[in-house]
Amino acid sequence: MSLHVTFLRAASAEFIEASAWYEAKRVGLALEFMAEIERCVSLASKQPLQFAIVREDIRRVVANRFPYNVYFRAEDHRIVVLAVFHGSRDPAIWQART
Repeated sequence: MSLHVTFLRAASAEFIEASAWYEAKRVGLALEFMAEIERCVSLASKQPLQFAIVREDIRRVVANRFPYNVYFRAEDHRIVVLAVFHGSRDPAIWQART
């Protein structure tokens, strides 16, 4: 059973922006990126407690192939995606959303 998934507006914007960047690099690469992030979100929604806490009650799924992490908070009946974040960016940016 999967929990409902909610994206913060900023996380959704990051996902869209990163997808556009990958598509500009190579046609079709955005679809591969999107599939990988969707895989990460799906894993988080199915078994949120399997992922390590990285800050307070925030957990992280590390993407394969792409230097991105999905940060989320597990709530009773849903997970909230706080960030779809490139590993080299300043984490203070997503941490300010908590």
